[in-house]
Amino acid sequence: MQGSPGLLGLLGFYDELDNRPGQPNGSVHDAVRPVGEPDEADLVAYLDAGHVLIDVMEAGHDAITGRAHRHSLGCSSLVTDGTWLWRLDFPHYVETHHVLLPEAFTAHVRGLNHRMPALVAAHFAPRCNATLPLVGWASARPWHER
Repeated sequence: MQGSPGLLGLLGFYDELDNRPGQPNGSVHDAVRPVGEPDEADLVAYLDAGHVLIDVMEAGHDAITGRAHRHSLGCSSLVTDGTWLWRLDFPHYVETHHVLLPEAFTAHVRGLNHRMPALVAAHFAPRCNATLPLVGWASARPWHER
């Protein structure tokens, strides 16, 4: 799901990673590819460098293999670059299963030369607050209050 002017784009919100069906990005099994983008390592590094928005203390596993991975701890924590929102464990699925990335996201990251931008609260806060309910965080305190 790509963000509209009022929403953040969503990455890695798969059915198998939540107890509620109908997640914005569908099934992770449908997103798996045999090979990744040519600059996959840089895309993963970008995702790893994101700003942690909500830090969740939990442990999870790979929804495909059932094994623990480097992002198992805090896996459903929310991370952002101000334009896109993803789970902390999303980089694992990109580097391990080469999940399909939206063209708008790869163009966005490549346009930034794979460098994480700073968050600009005035632009980010309204989009964040409008997006959080879509991923199960309707009760989150509005971002501008943080």
